[in-house]
Amino acid sequence: MNLELETASHPENLKRVAIDPVSRVEGHGKVTLLLDENNRVHQVRLHIVEFRGFEKFIQGRPFWEVPVMVQRLCGICPVSHHIAASKAMDMIVGAVKLTKTAEMNRRLMHYGQILQSHALHFFHLCSPDLLFGFDSDVARRNIVGVAQAYPDIARKGVLLRKYGQEIIRMTAGKKVHGTGSIPGGVNKSLSADERKSLLQEIYQMVSWCIEAVDIVKRLFEQNAQFYSQFGRFDSRSLSMVRADGAMDLYHGGLRARDTLGEKIFDHFDYRHYWEVISEDVKSWSYMKFPFLQSLGPEAGWYRVGPLSRVTNCDFIPTPLADRERREFLAFDDGRASGATLGYHWARMIEMLHAAETIKDLLHEDDIEGGELMAEGGERAGRGVGVIEAPRGTLIHHYRVNEDDLVIRANLIVSTTHNNQAMNEAIRQVALQYLDGNEITEGLLNHIEVAIRAFDPCLSCATHALGQMPLEVVVQDFAGNPVSIASRSPEGVFSSR
Repeated sequence: MNLELETASHPENLKRVAIDPVSRVEGHGKVTLLLDENNRVHQVRLHIVEFRGFEKFIQGRPFWEVPVMVQRLCGICPVSHHIAASKAMDMIVGAVKLTKTAEMNRRLMHYGQILQSHALHFFHLCSPDLLFGFDSDVARRNIVGVAQAYPDIARKGVLLRKYGQEIIRMTAGKKVHGTGSIPGGVNKSLSADERKSLLQEIYQMVSWCIEAVDIVKRLFEQNAQFYSQFGRFDSRSLSMVRADGAMDLYHGGLRARDTLGEKIFDHFDYRHYWEVISEDVKSWSYMKFPFLQSLGPEAGWYRVGPLSRVTNCDFIPTPLADRERREFLAFDDGRASGATLGYHWARMIEMLHAAETIKDLLHEDDIEGGELMAEGGERAGRGVGVIEAPRGTLIHHYRVNEDDLVIRANLIVSTTHNNQAMNEAIRQVALQYLDGNEITEGLLNHIEVAIRAFDPCLSCATHALGQMPLEVVVQDFAGNPVSIASRSPEGVFSSR
């Protein structure tokens, strides 16, 4: 869909509204909107204004360093990059099949990451909007306000994240930027004491995850029309699925569906992802625009992440999460499953699935096994690793020369897949709510709420917790300011 809706009859009368930066997300970006004299939206764009260059400076490094190096892309989901790179390097060293212990420990590490990241995003970054309202007092609309008004919810959110971080520490060596996953396997397995410690708390974690699903479910039930229609748009979807069609966040084949839910391709071997996915570039953003080749760059954009995964799979292979998935798909005649705010409900279902999967892994004796490394096979010059990161499908692709040095790297992170979808979401919100009224902080927050639903990592760096400065300037076509609204780092809103 073309986000530049139509050519204005009098372009000299267009006004430009800028939200710079977007707050309560990871990284820095801005939103611009062009409005005509009747405040009709003519263009909406999400700009990524940081340039990272990570793919370039990986070049020239020994391939075995990469799983540790690429984690520096992100302080909140380093495990996802760590494991995706490790899977790519498995191909380089010819490790066709990992040992059972190695795969189980990688899975435990990854599902611990899913648990802690989903808990952080929902309870710390998004629950203030959902619990207090999008237009609520900005001084209250933060994690401190949640802790004061809903101390039990805040406490459980903190402890869920802490539990996931403990899993990462035990499997990767550190809570952030660990070294546990290596080409061909892992360098440690879970010890008996670590396993016992995690088992003591896992049933409580599962219970709290059920409560988290219920929080979002109640919000939808209380205002189904609003939650199902806010920023709503039709989209294609992409995710990995297991060979039997089940959700699998660690490994599987690629499945894409069109806007009607029909399969575009299914169980596609991700080692050849470039045969079905291409990337486009635009002059106004440092982030690329992936698209499905069969549909082209204009019509082939799609979304990834919890909403796509929950709706794309045939079932979730843990009973409690699958029960919640069926209820989610049936809610409001299926409208929640296509809603932008449906991401929150789907994210909590995935968090429950992660807790159930962790429980099942901890009951497997092989999690303490001693066979950590697979036997190496024929060396390859290309390695592709794909994993379902908290925010969506993550692709790592490397070329290695005969000196074991990386000569090419291409990373398509989850937020990159969602680039065009996020643009469409904010366009819909602008059409719904930017109707000529005086600019208010609450109105600005509506646009940001749509972006936050995707849990974007705009620089694939660290979560930006706390308040961030924000300024919106309405200009006439000549660039002269008409009105200015701003929010200080302390959260004070003013307009002039």
